Order: sequence, then structure tokens, then C-alpha cells
Amino acid sequence: MNRRVLVLAHTGREESMIAAREACAQLHGSGLVPVMTAQQQKDLESHFGSLDHPTEILETDVALADVELVMVLGGDGTILRAAELVRGIDVPLLGVNLGHVGFLAESERADLAQTVQWVASRSYSVEERMTIDVTVWIQGRKVAHSWALNEAAIEKASRERMIEIVTEVDGKPLTSYGCDGIVLATPTGSTAYAFSAGGPVVWPEVEALLIAPISAHALFARPLVVSPHSRLAVEILTRTDAQGVLWCDGRRSVDLPPGARVEVTRSAQPVQLARISATPFSARLVRKFELPIHGWRGPAPLGTNGGQVKEVPPQPWSGKSLTPRWAETRKESDE
Repeated sequence: MNRRVLVLAHTGREESMIAAREACAQLHGSGLVPVMTAQQQKDLESHFGSLDHPTEILETDVALADVELVMVLGGDGTILRAAELVRGIDVPLLGVNLGHVGFLAESERADLAQTVQWVASRSYSVEERMTIDVTVWIQGRKVAHSWALNEAAIEKASRERMIEIVTEVDGKPLTSYGCDGIVLATPTGSTAYAFSAGGPVVWPEVEALLIAPISAHALFARPLVVSPHSRLAVEILTRTDAQGVLWCDGRRSVDLPPGARVEVTRSAQPVQLARISATPFSARLVRKFELPIHGWRGPAPLGTNGGQVKEVPPQPWSGKSLTPRWAETRKESDE
């Protein structure tokens, strides 16, 4: 049975088109069937001429449900666009970062050939990422419904006017303030807009919802982490005529007049991401943000008692200085 991999890239960029052509050629060479959208194939052929390897066209030659994996070449924005395509279908996304930070991506451009080999050998796992449902109400009438993988961001519509909002958790009002906006995010989105707004970084496997105000004029406007089962709501107050706008993952927007209400709950439909390594999230943070870790010595070494740490009973303090053994060793080596 043929194994098909859909390749999605930002064809408005030269680097992305070169990577897409290489990925399709390498997939074909590994015995897999590369699949592209009709528009993407048209863009590649217009730029490079005819492709030197056969490809199938999505929704013409093959249905999305028959694709094993979607390989996304680009930054987080490209991956978010791809998430719109596969949400609700059991097809995982595997991102190859061509952007800057690329938190959603699993590998880098230089590792493209190796990534294809991992896909060919099925050396990847799949994890589910929580998403949120977003509903907009105006005068008691539901006017819009959307979803987000990263966040629902409510922002002021005019640069010169802040919006007045009141926040709500589980049907109870929490606080009101004037602000530039507020971000309601998932753990995946904690390293995106919510991070820029000063919110906490939350490990992806943690089930929670985040609230991160943007430039709030209030004494209590701290970022909050709440239960994933909570219902969050933000209302645009009518004490001013300032307008707001809702952005879901920075891609889908809804205008918010005074009196509008935005409700956010956990969605029943997650997005699947393919992982080709068991790199812990802490290491991902270090690599993506280039965090300084110089001087780290690592965990204490295991004892020789069957590979287990030997329990040592606490000793009474003699009044002498308790210098760590590693510090003594370091001092001796320095001398």
C-alpha cells in the first residue's frame, strides 16, 4: 500500500519552494508518494519548470484522509495554516522550521533529508495538542464561532483608544480594567502571543487555560493559569465607545463592538503533531531561546549500590563549614 505524505510550503518565498522541491524528491526516493495541492504544484512548476518526480494532487488524486502525514515547511504561521486543514482528521503535522523561533516545528531546514528518512522508517510518534473553541455573542445572539491552537487574542481596534473589559471565569466576574487587549491561550500558545504579553511558559503536556492581559491599567492584572475545564469569558464594557477585535491564531478575526462577549472553552478536537525525537520541552526552550546554561553540572551521580543512590542518614551539624564536595574538588584542581 502506498504511503502518501502531503508537503505544504509557503510558495511566496524562494527558500520554501526550494525546500518543497527537495522534500518531494527525497520522499519519492525513499519510496513514499509526495502529495501537493494543485496551487502549490502550479507555483513550483511556474518557478522551476516541470518537476522531475511524480506527485499526486490533493483532492484530485487522493483525499486528505488517505494521507499518512503532512510535512509543513515554514515557520509557525505556516504550521497554523496547515492546522486549519487537518483539524478534525487523524493526520499529524510535522513541521520543518524555515522561520525564526519555530516552536511548533520539529526539525530544522538543515535536517530535511534526515527528517524524510525518519518519516520513511516510521521513526516518529504523535502527540495531541489541546485547542480551544471560541464563541462571540452580541446582544445575546451568537454571531461567530471559531477555534484556535495557540490563542484567542482580544485587542483594541484603534491605536489611540484602549478598550475597557471585564474578565470572567466559570460564570463569575473576576476583574475589570482598561487595556490594550487580553490573550486567552492554550499551553501550546504559551510560547507565542501569551509569552510576549508576559504570560507563563506552560509545558505542552500540562492541561490548562491561560489568561494574559496586554498592557493593563490595573493593580491586579496578573497572568493566570486556570483549569482546562473552566469557561473563560471577556466582555467589552459599554462605558466607552472603544471597539475591539478578536483574532484566533492571528488568522481569523471578528469585530467586537462595546457590549460584545467572547467565550473560550477547551475544544473536543485536538491537533496532532508528529515528533521525531524525545527531546524534553526544557531542552526545546534552551535551543529556541538560546538560554544561557553555562555552569550547569547536572544531577548528582548515581551510587554504586546496584545503580541506586545510597541513602545516607543525616549527620548532626558540628558547627564547621559545610563545603560541598564538588567545591572542594574544584578548589584542589584549581591549585
